[in-house]
Amino acid sequence: MITAFVLATLAIAARLLSSTYQLWNLAPLGAISLYAGSRLPRRYAWLVPVAAMVISDALLDGNRSRSWLELSRLAIYASFGLTTVLGSATVRLKSPFWLPALSLGASTLFFVVSNFATWAEGLLYPPTLTGLLACYVAAIPFFGRTILSDLAGTALLFGIGPVVERTFASRAVVLAPETAD
Repeated sequence: MITAFVLATLAIAARLLSSTYQLWNLAPLGAISLYAGSRLPRRYAWLVPVAAMVISDALLDGNRSRSWLELSRLAIYASFGLTTVLGSATVRLKSPFWLPALSLGASTLFFVVSNFATWAEGLLYPPTLTGLLACYVAAIPFFGRTILSDLAGTALLFGIGPVVERTFASRAVVLAPETAD
């Protein structure tokens, strides 16, 4: 449970910082989703990115009248929820050499889903093939940022995360009171 809380807190902080400094798509939500999927029970793992998105969206939206049920928002939440399924593949694949591919897969899933939903809403682009292509082309610079943040986040979380988890687990054992028989 502590891992889930820490991951959600990191995701919220990353989104708030990227918004504050207008560094859009430099929040490693894909990496956090992958890590949650690899470390948490599948039935709970998807809650980490979705809860982080809901909380950070509530803070970022402030007084704006953006609907909670708009297609692009729901699609983004779903893409991060699905990314946790990719994270569960790390347990089966066992080799760390798969992590960059899974990270790129998470970034690509987010890119495809979020931009398709933006186009499908029909507010920014015409509902034509040309409009869909224009939407994807306009998003390419953001895709580069997403890839960068997800690859760096994946390297950090999967590299340092297990060490931190073991450290806290061993300290919890040391700090736990002894039981009397």
